[in-house]
Amino acid sequence: MIATIQYNSRKLKIDLSQPLDISIPLTGKSTNVNAWYLDPPKIEPEIIDGENISVANGAVVNFNTITFNPHAHGTHTETVGHITEKVYSINKHLKQFFFLAEVITVAPEKLGEDYVISKKQLQFAIGNKKRKAIVIRTMPNTRDKLSRQYSNTNPTYLQEDAAEYLKTKGVDHLLIDLPSVDKESDRGELLAHNAFWNTSGKLRLDATITEFIYVSNKIEDGCYMLNLQIAPFENDASPSKPILYKVID
Repeated sequence: MIATIQYNSRKLKIDLSQPLDISIPLTGKSTNVNAWYLDPPKIEPEIIDGENISVANGAVVNFNTITFNPHAHGTHTETVGHITEKVYSINKHLKQFFFLAEVITVAPEKLGEDYVISKKQLQFAIGNKKRKAIVIRTMPNTRDKLSRQYSNTNPTYLQEDAAEYLKTKGVDHLLIDLPSVDKESDRGELLAHNAFWNTSGKLRLDATITEFIYVSNKIEDGCYMLNLQIAPFENDASPSKPILYKVID
């Protein structure tokens, strides 16, 4: 199904029958993607009056309780409330859900003992394009990102000036296939988070960061319409399901 949508002053055609899901499913298994030193999430039947409430155990319904942390256990979208004393709710501050996005692929650079994404790399990949959302796929891009255990592995992160560049360029929604835009252990500086959300000036309350995505190698770099779906949590972050639709020339 081809749809023509008005986006700002442009008319764009997208194929609604070809959604490209770049979220990582949340499971109750030990192989669920994980970070920040937590146990795996749990998806278990509730126990009521000593009875296991699941159809397999004789109940008339399945009635699972899910225990997880959105920052540690899968694809999630967060607001500046993630790093401020005042908790700005993702449900209150993300009020639009469709954005013109550019998918880019970056091979992180070695910096001492770290691997980083630099401003220069982003400038080269984005060029003169004007996008409200940037989707960053890092190399190597293997399917073990769907189940990787990131704690104590010092994953790739964004340099401060790279996040500053995205803010200055007018990018409101940053999506990346890493557990964080910042270094795993950085003494609490959170340089990229702070730069992107402009915490030293006027807070960018409507800007979001989405982490723990997975962009299949079948998805080409280029222009897409992004549908950024969240659950209505009154929290700084929510599990999310970003969907891309290829913009048809």
